[in-house]
Amino acid sequence: MIESIVGEDSFQSTVLQSKSPVLVDFWAKWCGPCLAVAPTLEELAQEYEGKIDFVKVDVDANGPLAARYGVASIPTMLVFKGGQPVQQVTGFKPKKELKKVLDEALEA
Repeated sequence: MIESIVGEDSFQSTVLQSKSPVLVDFWAKWCGPCLAVAPTLEELAQEYEGKIDFVKVDVDANGPLAARYGVASIPTMLVFKGGQPVQQVTGFKPKKELKKVLDEALEA
């Protein structure tokens, strides 16, 4: 289960300083596609446990953080590795496509 909800105060320590790759799901409660992709992200969080961390950023509460990373529409998922964004997925995508992105991040 994705339990980590991060904001400006914890983004540095949770995402940028993580030793593991981190998928950051930029979302909002009112966003239909965000809610649609959430169960898939939960499944992937279990499948990649110990390899990739998964966190959520509520764009309504953290607009400047979303803007810093060029998030113009949601859902946007950024994969960070070594404190830098290395992959970006915007919009609802099937699980197979998200797995490909995660596998590429692990191989890089």
